[in-house]
Amino acid sequence: MIALLDITILTLATFLALAAAAGFHWLLLRVAFHLMRPATARRVVVRTELGHGTRHLTRAFVGHR
Repeated sequence: MIALLDITILTLATFLALAAAAGFHWLLLRVAFHLMRPATARRVVVRTELGHGTRHLTRAFVGHR
């Protein structure tokens, strides 16, 4: 009976340690992704000159056909 109780306690402690390790690993992963995010991710600048240049090139080539 005592051996069964010891195995049960060991199993529960192992599952508790597994859950704590998984939670800590998830937390460290979130921190790592947050630190790897570029500083300009929130401030995206739209470059309209690329769109205008493409439009001008399209008009130039379409006019010669």
